[in-house]
Amino acid sequence: MKRKFITFFVSVTLGAAAGYSQSLPADTAQVIQKEEKLGGVTVTSRTTTRRIGGAMNGQLITQQELFRAACCNLGESFATNPSVDVSYSDAATGAKQIRLLGLSGTYVQMMTEQLTDFRGAAQPFALDYVPGPFMKSIQVSKGTATVKNGAESITGQINVEYKKPDDAPQLNVNLYGDTKSRYEANADANIHLNKDLSTILLAHFENDWGSHDDNGDGFTDRPNRRQGQLMNRWKYIGNGYLMHAGFSLLTEKREGGQLGSLHHSPAALNNTPSTHLSPYTIHLATDRASAYMKHAFILNPEQQTNIALMANASIHTTDADYGMKHYGVNNKTMAAQLMFESNFTPLHNLSAGVSFDYDYLKSSWREMRDAGNGSTAEMALDPRDSERTVGAYAQYTYNLNERVVVMAGLRLDHSSLYDWYLTPRLHLKWQPIDLIGLRASVGRGLRTVHPLAEMHYLLGSGRTLVIDERQQEAAWNAGLSAALNIPVGGKTLKLNADYYYTTFQRQAIVDYESDASLIRITPLDGRSYSHTLQVDATYPLLRGFTLTAAYRLNDVKQTIAGRLMERPLTSRYKGLLTASYRTPLELWQIDATLQLNGGGRIIGDERFSGYEQLSAQVTREFRHFALYVGGENLTGFRQKNPIRGADNPYDRQFESTLVWGPVHGRMFYAGIRLHLEKLTN
Repeated sequence: MKRKFITFFVSVTLGAAAGYSQSLPADTAQVIQKEEKLGGVTVTSRTTTRRIGGAMNGQLITQQELFRAACCNLGESFATNPSVDVSYSDAATGAKQIRLLGLSGTYVQMMTEQLTDFRGAAQPFALDYVPGPFMKSIQVSKGTATVKNGAESITGQINVEYKKPDDAPQLNVNLYGDTKSRYEANADANIHLNKDLSTILLAHFENDWGSHDDNGDGFTDRPNRRQGQLMNRWKYIGNGYLMHAGFSLLTEKREGGQLGSLHHSPAALNNTPSTHLSPYTIHLATDRASAYMKHAFILNPEQQTNIALMANASIHTTDADYGMKHYGVNNKTMAAQLMFESNFTPLHNLSAGVSFDYDYLKSSWREMRDAGNGSTAEMALDPRDSERTVGAYAQYTYNLNERVVVMAGLRLDHSSLYDWYLTPRLHLKWQPIDLIGLRASVGRGLRTVHPLAEMHYLLGSGRTLVIDERQQEAAWNAGLSAALNIPVGGKTLKLNADYYYTTFQRQAIVDYESDASLIRITPLDGRSYSHTLQVDATYPLLRGFTLTAAYRLNDVKQTIAGRLMERPLTSRYKGLLTASYRTPLELWQIDATLQLNGGGRIIGDERFSGYEQLSAQVTREFRHFALYVGGENLTGFRQKNPIRGADNPYDRQFESTLVWGPVHGRMFYAGIRLHLEKLTN
């Protein structure tokens, strides 16, 4: 594995290095020279969530916002965010998925440091692959994003910014433990080797070892999980030149299923001819290696003219056992991009570039079934995918002092699997006065689907999985948003409202409805759309005390088995109320969040009711460390039977994939964050 990774990394970085051009226009050269300004985000206050400037509708979630909750990984970083939902994909593997604009995270473009990341085989557990203490900030944008980053963004984009090598020299340590038998240790340290060159090393280890079964169905509520991760990042700043480079290594093992199965060999269980004699076990083993390099050449600092070249690559392997089903995948990805950007006048910005993407994915799926006469029957599938995509784009931005911003982009791509396709996008902003900002956007997004790799948790169902003919997914997204800053009582009430509509031309549908013995992943035959309307308000009620309230309404439907129906497992609405208080001397921080999740459809005519969740955290700051204690799901609500047919897991009626709510009850945690900079003045 290591030898293959080194060979792959060297071949990529010799062929193409990487630039540091941000996804939002007009600030590229400034970002290269001074990273405190991130993609159009201007630091104007000490609030923990800031609006992103420019034409796109989005937010910057700062590190202080992340500290308001346990935030052990990316999937736990949106507890206080009204726009992003995170839910379990199934009740057996612990896989989580993001929902944005009422649709699953496959339609959200995941990025790290403005590089598309965690695609294909990495997608089911991507939210667990980014440790919270590694992150410096998260940028969330709604709707189709800039064409610079490719055609994949349909409902939005999430970009993670890691801690920087050239941050102030320091050593950080984060230790965490909770009542569900999970503990973590994180550490990062950066060194300034000289005024131009710096590096940072980040390490993560977590162990989730308890076998908890709160509902008494004989299955673990969440899998035992052990993960280790190491990341090394470098930065060089020269005269008109900037270089970033780094790599990360990750290994993870998950064990779930019936309580008596956690320490059995998966090979031994799968070789047992009589399925009813062996406990149902789930084992997943993942190894991932990734690397990136960026080069940026600043040609004219005054006009922010620069050329950037960037590349990243990854190797991802997973071996999984779901009872008598075995799944394995080997996924290799590489992306390279050459970019040019310039503010050729103070009002006009032009960005253009070419890109190359390569995806190789080989997966195998084997299912052993009792043939009824004491023997077993085997079903096997061994698909191979290899896609090469070459693209070019141009994007023009008109910016009149942030009062009027027009960003129009067009890209043309050619795929070895899907031929030519065009991606137009348009973003508008109008701010007539300081108190009001209006935005509108429309654009098309397309993505290649890897059904088995992206949804292999469906193998945790007793039904037979059938994958029909595959298509490239395509959708149009349009949105309107308004931001108002209203003076009230000597303070500012911040109001935001937005509406987004997504309609699919082509889509992969997960069909539970047509046949009770099958889960079928099939091309859309009919309509599929999403309407989302959200209103949120933030107000500093007292000194240091801020309230945020939000409400979102979802209308998400798709054609399944010839009928236009509500999308399964999708809440009709969400309400959010967060309260945050920081004492005048900033020694204590108290946070509480209440979520109200609306009901929805499961499958057929079966429905689930709405439910609420409460979380809270108290943090005490000291000079060089902070102590925090908190609790999640304090209301104790959980889905009563997240696993159906748990008493007979090898039966066709066994089902662990119909999850709509929390799968385990209340949990308490505690931790310490150490910050060691200059211990003496």
